[in-house]
Amino acid sequence: MYWDVIEVKPLKDLGLFVQFADGLSGEVRFTPEHLTGVFEPLKNPTFFNQVFLDHGAVAWPGDIDLAPDAMYQEIKQKGVALLT
Repeated sequence: MYWDVIEVKPLKDLGLFVQFADGLSGEVRFTPEHLTGVFEPLKNPTFFNQVFLDHGAVAWPGDIDLAPDAMYQEIKQKGVALLT
């Protein structure tokens, strides 16, 4: 799919650089106060930096992942996806 993520790099302050299969790229930003439940471990910078790709999705150990289609739409419209 065109929204499959083909590259992901951790950035400072809970950010990610992502590039999609169709060439679109942008930034994903998290706010610490909304990292609760299964996303709580992402507050730890060492854990956050373990980000990897899993079949076109952004993922972390422990079955934590993000839906690429929602990120794609927000980055396409705004250049950045804010996950709050």
